[in-house]
Amino acid sequence: MATSATTTCGALARWQYAHDRVVQSHVVIDWHTPPQPVPPSRWGFRPPARWPAHDLVAAGGDLEPSTLIAAYRMGLFPMQIDGESAGEESLLGWWSPDPRGVLPLDNLRVTRSLGKSIKHYTVRVDTCFEAVMRGCGNPKRPHGWITPAFISAYVRLHELGYAHSVEVFDGEGQLAGGLYGVKIGGLFAGESMFSAQRDASKVALVALVDRMRESHMPLLDVQWWTEHLGSLGVIEIPRAEYLQQLVLAVG
Repeated sequence: MATSATTTCGALARWQYAHDRVVQSHVVIDWHTPPQPVPPSRWGFRPPARWPAHDLVAAGGDLEPSTLIAAYRMGLFPMQIDGESAGEESLLGWWSPDPRGVLPLDNLRVTRSLGKSIKHYTVRVDTCFEAVMRGCGNPKRPHGWITPAFISAYVRLHELGYAHSVEVFDGEGQLAGGLYGVKIGGLFAGESMFSAQRDASKVALVALVDRMRESHMPLLDVQWWTEHLGSLGVIEIPRAEYLQQLVLAVG
């Protein structure tokens, strides 16, 4: 992770749509910024009752804000289809894992070692969203899927007040790690995290859980369970149970 990432950190102005024009409104984006409404998507997803048993539910479509928000509200998220690298044009897949990885907020595990690491960092929210995305999309990381098109799409979601980042800085003010995801009602759909320094992504996760508790948000989606996430308290639940929780979270 290049230390120059902090050069892009700073508050982003909010954008509004009026008569097909983008208008800058000079409202700073933060965790509590009410999101802008988006029009209906021109794409239609099949209802969950017609989804296949495997994780890949649909393919194609686009990364427009209306499509992304409609997908997250249904329990779907976009990612390139397996076998395609992040540097190539590839088919867009829409995924709903079964089982689904979620982190019950009361299940978060903070070890003594992680508690010590927390004291060495400063955490901010929504001050350098794009830098966090680029850290997560570092081409040196294996199985990368965060393309320039994904970065542009989620920066746009951030400017509309839907996507948020949690950023961790070291004592010299350098971006040490972070995470980003999409916030809709009581849902935070975690997309990716990265660490350039020890425990930085874990520190970001702890800070995210604190924010969610303060905001009375019940559902933290992490997509798939991994051994690393499991060590932090992530569990797996059936897709059907996740979709029930999702309805309650997003309203």
